[in-house]
Amino acid sequence: MKYLIKRAQKHDDQAFVELIELVKQDMYKTARSYLHKQEDIADAIQETIIACYENIDRLKEPKYFKTWLIRILINKCNDILRAGKREYLSNTVPEQEGTCMALQNYEFEELMNQMDDKYRIVLLLYYSEGFKIREIAQILELEESTVKTRLVRGRRQFEKVYGLEVAVQRR
Repeated sequence: MKYLIKRAQKHDDQAFVELIELVKQDMYKTARSYLHKQEDIADAIQETIIACYENIDRLKEPKYFKTWLIRILINKCNDILRAGKREYLSNTVPEQEGTCMALQNYEFEELMNQMDDKYRIVLLLYYSEGFKIREIAQILELEESTVKTRLVRGRRQFEKVYGLEVAVQRR
């Protein structure tokens, strides 16, 4: 990945495309954790890619490319939220491929959407994206101790939300 980043910094378009291909799933998951409307998610990702392309030569440490990119994405998501474009999931289930895994993912997303944003994003960055506490602190511009606290509280909140969900299903 470092090699691709260095090539992209030298304005190698193919290297940049390959880089984006490597991180596109992570970008989608992160944007999805902030935004719920597919159009907003697409806008945030598109604006992030453009900003990244225009500014990649400013990246000082190639090893922090993903952290840098996710920080840009989060800023773009926050811009969309501030603009009043935030949409919530409707009560209807979107058409799915009919697979059990798709249903499980939908249920997981519904549980996560019931959580406070500040806990949800930390949990997603830590568990889904595999970022370390130090990296999450950099991305979200927080102290490491704050990230640790939000992880602990987020886990507790998830347990509560999940516990309520399980109790409702048992009736």
